[in-house]
Amino acid sequence: MSLRRSSRLVGQPTALNNAQTTSTLATVSASSKKRNATKNTPEKPKKRPKVSASQANEVEVFKKPEGPVTPAKSHPTFRGSKVPKAPPQTPTPSLINIIRAPYSTGDIDDPTPPPRDRLVDPHLTSATLVTPGGTKATNFPRPVNGIDVEVSPTKQPTTTGTLLEKAQAHLISVDPRFEKVISKHQCLIFSPEGLAEKIDPFRSLTSGICGQQVSSAAASAIKNKFVALFNECNDGVHVWPTPAQVAETGIEKLRTAGLSQRKAEYIQGLAEKFVSGELSTTMLLKASDEEVMEKLIAVRGLGKWSVEMFATFALKRMDILSTGDLGVQRGMAAWFGKDVAKLKSKGGGKWKYMSEQDMLEKSEPYAPYRSLFMWYMWRVADVDTAVLDG
Repeated sequence: MSLRRSSRLVGQPTALNNAQTTSTLATVSASSKKRNATKNTPEKPKKRPKVSASQANEVEVFKKPEGPVTPAKSHPTFRGSKVPKAPPQTPTPSLINIIRAPYSTGDIDDPTPPPRDRLVDPHLTSATLVTPGGTKATNFPRPVNGIDVEVSPTKQPTTTGTLLEKAQAHLISVDPRFEKVISKHQCLIFSPEGLAEKIDPFRSLTSGICGQQVSSAAASAIKNKFVALFNECNDGVHVWPTPAQVAETGIEKLRTAGLSQRKAEYIQGLAEKFVSGELSTTMLLKASDEEVMEKLIAVRGLGKWSVEMFATFALKRMDILSTGDLGVQRGMAAWFGKDVAKLKSKGGGKWKYMSEQDMLEKSEPYAPYRSLFMWYMWRVADVDTAVLDG
């Protein structure tokens, strides 16, 4: 009796345990199925609670800010280094006026009839320069009381009315193909109107520095602010500051015109050279091309190309050739029969179109009018085959 009862009592917990285990497994299995079903079923969008108009405005004002955005990765080509800046524009026919602008007053289209009898020399400055004091100066002043103050060193004196004609005739005599180019493109730079343009060298060079590596609109804005710094007491009439005024002005004040630290230093250094007499109107009028280039390139902020453009478009010197200018290289390569398209795709660095030595040798017959020759090479840079034929 006791044995049977013991067996019955012992068996009861086992049956109970089995029942609990089966129930637990069933529950786990059901939960697992429910989770899987939930995971595979797309979540339904929650309905937004209805809010009043005033609450909606509050929600809009205090909405949760967006999280931080991971910046895009740099291009693999430039990873680990700075992205190179775009090179400055190479002068081309369409950019002639843009090149000239910093070094010119823009008075070439002045309706006043220009003088045609002023003596000029292709080896010297042909422009009329304005000193910081406002005095006009030329290489060969007009006759006083019928007597020439100075006599042109050339055997056959050239005047502002004949300079361009003589230069064009010389180019045609060297290469008759120039007759077509000259008839197609009118050059105002060395015309009587262009030679009548009055140039302030300090203003011209300062404008050139202001315009370095910025758009024409930005350069104009900087120049206006720069001039305004020295005309705070002048209502409506703003005049360009003298070198002495700029030299006495601190760098920090110059920078308020929008100039970078370096440009402010360059302009102040340029002013100091005019104040000291190292640069002067007389020197720029009478010095040789080589001396003008040497003196100006020694100024911080004035590179060789900038000085060449100043000598050509401001001083109106007739025998300048910018060998480092890609537009001139390309034009000369086309003019002398090279395949420009092939040279462009081939590469070859700075002198890919034509070497400097080759440019100097081939342009030598056009001296002393290589500035005009260069002007037409910019035109030929478009490789107009109709012009090059014959």
